[in-house]
Amino acid sequence: MRIEIERELALEFVRVTEAAALACGRLMGTGDKDGCDAAAVKAMRTALSTVEINGTIVIGEGEMDEAPMLYIGETVGTGRGPAVDVAVDPLEGTNVLAKGLTRALSVLAVAEEGCLLHAPDMYMDKLAVGPAARGRIDIDAPISYNLREVARGLNRNVEDLVVVILDRPRNEKLINEVRRAGARIKLIPDGDLSPAVAVAFEDSGVDVLAGIGGAPEGVLAAAALRCVGGEMQARLWPTSEAEAERAKKMGIKDVRQKLVMDDLVRNDDVVFAATGVTDGELLKGVYYSGHTARTHSLVMRGTTGTVRFIEALHRLDRKPELVKKGR
Repeated sequence: MRIEIERELALEFVRVTEAAALACGRLMGTGDKDGCDAAAVKAMRTALSTVEINGTIVIGEGEMDEAPMLYIGETVGTGRGPAVDVAVDPLEGTNVLAKGLTRALSVLAVAEEGCLLHAPDMYMDKLAVGPAARGRIDIDAPISYNLREVARGLNRNVEDLVVVILDRPRNEKLINEVRRAGARIKLIPDGDLSPAVAVAFEDSGVDVLAGIGGAPEGVLAAAALRCVGGEMQARLWPTSEAEAERAKKMGIKDVRQKLVMDDLVRNDDVVFAATGVTDGELLKGVYYSGHTARTHSLVMRGTTGTVRFIEALHRLDRKPELVKKGR
């Protein structure tokens, strides 16, 4: 039964991602990726505990024996309100933040119970585009075909397109194929979730996200794209038999099947929220000034297709638990 997540909860979800971003943002450039992640996780877990939902973490920090909080299967929220699946990435880009690079985010997606793919922590091959290119992609086809179709949908030339790809050896073949097709490429060192969401916005400077990255991030990106009418196709990319077996135990019978939007996010009753930690294509990072901090967030609702960008000014002297003092 569809539940139509209440509008009032959307702002509460932004408050959760803001808390995580504020808590870890001070650690930018410290080199302490574990500390960055721990600060974001703790703050997100605390903020989630106050939200009026009966939530279950389906994508989180790992299994119960791997993570002390926000682990897969953990219940979150007050226990009151709708029963929902919750997918979180308190800090997408731990290395990014630790090195002071761009595109670090705090992210959360909430959907009707049973709506989100329970993706194991493994690799996923992804192809993501915005609404204008919806229905024109096929992950089984050559990338040159996909780029021509995307260009037609956007009423541009292939040479005009910008394709974002993680700079990894596993993506080398794809990178060479995109170069031969003539499209422009933006290679990134980490964090493919931010550009996967950015493809939905024509002024973001990103047209296509392609290549092999993390599976949990793929589902989170699909939730965002579902809200605004974009499209993602994907395929799990296990690197061992053990990973393939883990996927099967999580309910994915054929680990090599092509995953379309209805496999990744089953209907439109989904909310996606994100807050920038460092500057990216869509969101500015956290800016601190004495006892205040400014955050830049977005929240999207699938049932209405509404996208809201929210800039907030926070009094840190009234939220001391969210900000690490000193280094």
